[in-house]
Amino acid sequence: MNSPAPNIRPVIRLLDEAAINRIAAGEVVERPASAVKELVENALDAGARRIAVDYAAGGKLLIRVTDDGCGMGASDLPMAVARHATSKIDGTDLLNIRSFGFRGEALASLGSVGRLSITSRPRGEEGHRLVVEGGRMAPVVPCSAAPGTVIELRDLFYATPARLKFLRTDRSEAGAIAEVLRRLAMAEPLVGFTLSEVSEGEPPRVILRLDPENGDFFDALQRRLTRVLGADFTANALRVDVERDGLHLSGYAALPTYSRGTSVQQFLFVNGRPVQDRLLYGALRVAYFDVLSRDRHPAAVLNLSCDPERVDVNVHPAKSEVRFREPEAARSLIITGLKSVLLAGGTRASSTVAGATVQALRPEAPRIYQMDLGARPSFTTLARAYEAQAPGFAEAPSARVEPVSEPTAAPLGAARAQVHENYIIAQTATGIVIVDQHAAHERLVYERLKAQRDATGITTQALLIPEILELSSADHGRLMEAADDLAALGLVIEPFGGMAVAVREVPAILGQASAKALLADVLDELTEQGDAPSLLARMDAILSRMACHGSIRSGRQMRAEEMNSLLREMEATPLSGQCNHGRPTYVELKLSDIERLFGRT
Repeated sequence: MNSPAPNIRPVIRLLDEAAINRIAAGEVVERPASAVKELVENALDAGARRIAVDYAAGGKLLIRVTDDGCGMGASDLPMAVARHATSKIDGTDLLNIRSFGFRGEALASLGSVGRLSITSRPRGEEGHRLVVEGGRMAPVVPCSAAPGTVIELRDLFYATPARLKFLRTDRSEAGAIAEVLRRLAMAEPLVGFTLSEVSEGEPPRVILRLDPENGDFFDALQRRLTRVLGADFTANALRVDVERDGLHLSGYAALPTYSRGTSVQQFLFVNGRPVQDRLLYGALRVAYFDVLSRDRHPAAVLNLSCDPERVDVNVHPAKSEVRFREPEAARSLIITGLKSVLLAGGTRASSTVAGATVQALRPEAPRIYQMDLGARPSFTTLARAYEAQAPGFAEAPSARVEPVSEPTAAPLGAARAQVHENYIIAQTATGIVIVDQHAAHERLVYERLKAQRDATGITTQALLIPEILELSSADHGRLMEAADDLAALGLVIEPFGGMAVAVREVPAILGQASAKALLADVLDELTEQGDAPSLLARMDAILSRMACHGSIRSGRQMRAEEMNSLLREMEATPLSGQCNHGRPTYVELKLSDIERLFGRT
């Protein structure tokens, strides 16, 4: 960094307008996707119902946005590219912003770092064009044009070549453009969007085409999400429509068993504006805290709408961050609203679980090439090929068959068999259900423990002889610090001299659980939950660990009445479609799925 020479006072000077615009452009336009976002948002503010985006070389050489909005007249065009000139607000109230754009910086910034042309025609008027290159504006000229506006940006950052070095590959920049358009398309299901890549001498390649949806908002949004995120998401998503204290949360949230390995399918909006807000993402995670393990992420598309005066969108030039006047109210609505929706979802498990099961069961056909075929292979030849690929069993599988003693019309059917002392096979009216007995019972015990705690307190049983455990100093301190909270959960411990503790009472529902193993799991949870969001969430996480010790173990043989009792309790318990860690507790296979496996369809 250069410093002024000693005893020489630096001169303070005003920057010229071109330099000011280029500095501002660095805040508003970081990459081609930023330019697309600003231009498409302007088109939406203009009332467009169809928007087409074309790009070349990842947006570095060309970005063209065409809309059928209200258009601009000849006198509007020079004002549109002036800094801090906007039709969205009058400057008197920055807390009542009802449009995407309002800062009046985007077009001025783009015109300062690239070659910008605007062609526009309001309905019933003549069309005009304005060209701006590197901040220099040419005169407005008349031209033929369709109603609406076409904004073309060529050679982005040609006036600031140093910025080009920070851009990624064409493929990466193109991917970012597509992601921006998908997010805006989810926010505006009634608007049609088209994204195309153009190359010299070749026809445009359509990347994304979304026709305008119509009808009821939720139906339109569901169809749009099916097009953007796929049918699996909407088939396994629950409708969200909750309102409290002037805040309204709407959209779709996926079942816990549809969770993802990353947060890539989390899309949040505030008053229809795509945002990246830590408060909202944190609230979404807390809402699923009880039904997902820490390494899984929920999928959701949610819009939080409120009076514009209750949220400040003027936090950052990119307008992707917001600040709520009552942040706790927004956070609370997301958490409680989503929890109620998940509970209302009942025992549902993701349909993708059944699809994955069918795929796993389908044998992979041996690869036979036409050049190797003198004639069609015989059945015996194919059978031997399958046998060669089939895994062998280290020991004989175990199974017990039960008579159908209950009606198969129940949602989870009637227990028909138990295999490998862990999986219950139930017959339903339309197929079969396979239940993981340990995972299912673990969820049921967990829900019982929570219900007891919230009603009258968890019933405990005193140990005839308290179990004494020696601990490390760190574990001892951690347990003693949480002793009062653990007592409220039915686990009563006391210091027993030195680094030892005595376990005197455990939750009665856990039966003959090992106090040592129980305490080890509780300690693991206390160690891991440093970032748990609240005391209640921390206690729920501990209860979840404890529930495992009262559950039917893998390897235990169950009688028919026990299996059917488990099925009936699952049907009556919300969230029983997944265990405490978000894994499915059962898989349902329809007869049509089974028939496909055997090629009978």
